[in-house]
Amino acid sequence: KIFQAVVSCIGSDGTIYIIPKSFETALNKLMAEIQDTFKGLGLLIPYCWKKGEACVVRGSDTVWYRAKIVEVNDSTLQVQYIDRGYIESIPQCHLYPTTFYTGIPPFCIPCQLYKTLPIGNFWQQDAVDYLQELLKNEEVEIHVKELPDDPWGKLSISLYFGGMSLSSFMAYQKYCVAEDCQDMQKLGLCEGDLSPSYLLQPLPVPGETFPVRVTHLVSPKEVYICLDSSGNLTERTATERAANCDSESLNKALKWCNKIVNTLPHLTNFKKELPCLAEYMDGLWYRAKLLSITQLVPVQILVQFVDYGTYLVAPTSRLRHIPCHLLKYPVQTVRVLLAGFRPASDDKNLERIPYSPEWSLKALWTMVDCVEGKHLSASILTVSPEVTVSLYGDDKNLVHLKLIEMGLAELDQ
Repeated sequence: KIFQAVVSCIGSDGTIYIIPKSFETALNKLMAEIQDTFKGLGLLIPYCWKKGEACVVRGSDTVWYRAKIVEVNDSTLQVQYIDRGYIESIPQCHLYPTTFYTGIPPFCIPCQLYKTLPIGNFWQQDAVDYLQELLKNEEVEIHVKELPDDPWGKLSISLYFGGMSLSSFMAYQKYCVAEDCQDMQKLGLCEGDLSPSYLLQPLPVPGETFPVRVTHLVSPKEVYICLDSSGNLTERTATERAANCDSESLNKALKWCNKIVNTLPHLTNFKKELPCLAEYMDGLWYRAKLLSITQLVPVQILVQFVDYGTYLVAPTSRLRHIPCHLLKYPVQTVRVLLAGFRPASDDKNLERIPYSPEWSLKALWTMVDCVEGKHLSASILTVSPEVTVSLYGDDKNLVHLKLIEMGLAELDQ
């Protein structure tokens, strides 16, 4: 069985406690009932607690939780939150014995990684800390491999985060040995000699009008667009729905990659068009490709962020190998030429775009104002030799009409 779950905690022995997403509604309902039933403080009179006894605990967030007694000490009790998994030492005044809700099974499931042997035969503390930092409160994909002999035992699972196998990743970090050698390949990092490449985004049918966003302008004529995922789901074409699904999955995968990016090796091969991860100015890492070496000492590389179209000159410290599973998502943008206009022959503005001097900077900034943050639509005219589109603004008029009105462009029939 395969299902989505949230990791509630990692036990000190490396047990992974998960709450299936399908349990969330029932758990939230139970939690609301507990809050209505128990008010104020815990039991303030002396009470003889017993190991294994059911209780409710008032947590540090002042919320009541179901729990059971794990160990009895003089002034504190060690309890386990049965719907979360974690164990904590609590003063007796924050607990209350109860037989309420004992007929409802725990909502969290203890799990262990299938055919995965920790180094030294038990999970070292640094590995447990790493698992906790990586997984706590995160949504993951669970593949059930073996049921426990004991109903209260641990479920044997394969766990995937952002498309990566946790067993493979922890083995790569040398915290464990994964017996399933085939599974080990799934972490794969793309090396330069494999000549990997990105998949291209499928385009809508020529003549069909579809919603887009402009992600980057090279010139008023040359822009990068992506299919706009906002709007009515039922009105989207199959191409738009597929692109939206890819975009959501890619964003989740990139979120995970940003969590583990320090474990990925720096690039040592600078082959043109090589896919990689690159750090943008916001401190986050995105999919990119190498374009050229702009400086040798120190080395500076021109890269393009393939899901936006934007460019950046970056040092090698901001470039890392890309996990191969990130290549299965098509690039989110398409480079297109806008049809119907050309640079004005009598544009007297002296400030020109250095790499495209036929256009004035004023024409570029005017086009930016026409498309930035706007709900646009496009229709493909040609796909070869270049993808050429007509681009329409919020008002359903062609966006370049503003440039023509201002004398910054002229009609090109």
